[in-house]
Amino acid sequence: MSAPGSRFGAVTGPTSRTGRSVHRLGRPNPLWGSNGVAFGPDGRLYVAQFLAGRISALDPATGELDVVEPVGGPVQSPDDLAFGADGSMYVADLVPGLVWRRAPDGTYSVVSDEVKVPNGITCVGDRLFVNEMRMGGRLLELFPDGGAPRVLTEGLALGNAMQLGPDGRLYYPHMVTGEVWRIPPDGGEPERVARDVHEPVAVRFDQAGVMLVLSRGVAGLVTRIDLHGSGTRTLVTSGLAGLDNAAFDAENRMYVSSFAAGGITELHPDGRTRTLVPPGFDGPYGVTIDLGGRVHVADHYRVATAPAADNPAETVLLRPFAHGITADAGLLHLTSQYGEVMTYDPEQGGTRVRARGLRRPTGIAARDDGTLVVAETDAGRVVALDSEDTVAVLAEGLLGPVDVALDADGRCYVSDERAGTVLRIDDGEPVAVAVGLDAPQGIALRGDDLFVVEAGARRLVAVSLSTGELRLEVEELAVGAPLAEGAPRTDPALFTHGMPGLPHAFAGLATGPDGTLLLSANGEGTVLRILPSLPARAKAAADGPAASARPVPSGLRARLHLGRYAGLREHGDREGLTVGVLDDADLVPQIEQGGRLRGPGRRVGREVRGEPVPQHVLCEEVP
Repeated sequence: MSAPGSRFGAVTGPTSRTGRSVHRLGRPNPLWGSNGVAFGPDGRLYVAQFLAGRISALDPATGELDVVEPVGGPVQSPDDLAFGADGSMYVADLVPGLVWRRAPDGTYSVVSDEVKVPNGITCVGDRLFVNEMRMGGRLLELFPDGGAPRVLTEGLALGNAMQLGPDGRLYYPHMVTGEVWRIPPDGGEPERVARDVHEPVAVRFDQAGVMLVLSRGVAGLVTRIDLHGSGTRTLVTSGLAGLDNAAFDAENRMYVSSFAAGGITELHPDGRTRTLVPPGFDGPYGVTIDLGGRVHVADHYRVATAPAADNPAETVLLRPFAHGITADAGLLHLTSQYGEVMTYDPEQGGTRVRARGLRRPTGIAARDDGTLVVAETDAGRVVALDSEDTVAVLAEGLLGPVDVALDADGRCYVSDERAGTVLRIDDGEPVAVAVGLDAPQGIALRGDDLFVVEAGARRLVAVSLSTGELRLEVEELAVGAPLAEGAPRTDPALFTHGMPGLPHAFAGLATGPDGTLLLSANGEGTVLRILPSLPARAKAAADGPAASARPVPSGLRARLHLGRYAGLREHGDREGLTVGVLDDADLVPQIEQGGRLRGPGRRVGREVRGEPVPQHVLCEEVP
């Protein structure tokens, strides 16, 4: 199974050792998000990738994408970049607080280590300016040949991408207050140019000197502001969630990046788009499946649904920082490694913060009574949150708990990445279930099997809970850092000067009632759908709905839909209706419309290639 265009490098996997079928939901994402962009002297568009610690260069004419600065190089978290008059590339390395110069010969040197949370960076001839993405931030001039930084102004409410305007002044956003300001490069009194701009993240000028302000929201708004006339504003809606930055080529074509989904897109003045590098997942991190069969992904800056059929990934919720995720009773429960546990209601569109101040909460699971169980990684604990959001400690003293899973009796299992173990929590005491694992992360339960993502070994294993036997399921997974790039990456700092830093990678895992596994392939930016072997699928089909399925109420009519066969992928109660979902890319049975269910667990259907076919059933009240 090859992955063309994968950011992970040339890989042949994943490969199943047990006859499982492995499919990608969506295409690999060539970029780990896309942040600062700038055209270099060679005509290529250079792309900073904050989450990866990598810089790539894109040829807009051919679409060829090359890695310029690999993972594990000197730059840890490039958020913006700019080119000087001599061809040097300057990089704002946000988390360690460094500004780098990459000389034309490829050598690196530190320009300054005195900027806190450096982000927006721009060159004016051979002069270099940078601002800080923090409350009360500064805008400074730096001197590559030596000399102390010169502060032009202070009090920025989160600075970001800035540029010299046609009037010779520097324009920059205040992201928190929704304003655009300007100041002369030699200093002076800063002047507010525009207020009430929708979530401004970057200020850019096209080749004609027109100012455009990018917004970081879901709609992908770009605001054109007339600086020289009446101040008229024109909105362009791109539909690109999480815009980050933009650059114009010599023909005045505009190319935009997205912190939320990566990719590079040409954006026309009328809002039409042309994709040069397709978007995808920045991670992904956690993954879950709801009762309707929808796969939801925690993708750092957003919550998204996984691609299905010809439909791309859809951003459901933007910028709550999401790393762990579980679906339960129509809700999505989320963790943020920056300390929060949240519950999102897709129906109402509201988010409720359940806990703050936890130390890198990662994996999350929900009990039948709604209690949330969370792995608090940096605290070495597993905690529970009840309906009143009271936090109770279930286990402590662990080295690095990452993910949690619950069995049918409500017992909690936890993966400990640092210890290389999976544990069961019995009355507050951890009991080893599997040891000697290589960086275990995502875990999921199915019957007697406990599935574990070994991120260090890049494989999926199953542990029999009754015998302790370990079985290799899938290997050559694209999880973790790229295989062929620089030295191992230094563990990133989670916070920097009170601002979010870099999250730790987390390859999540979830299971559906039919035995299908969903795995976050965070090395390439996809979700893997891992089906049971054909004999296992045939047995599941013959057995009928899962034991947890509810009886079909009497007096209901079953409406049968055309579905894709693989056994029941999901079966449960949603809004009082019993729902079953089918999905398989190979077998598509032709199912008659109509029919009636007369008792619990009865299937109405036919056989396809000798295998019994459960139906995609939605029960409705008989008028």
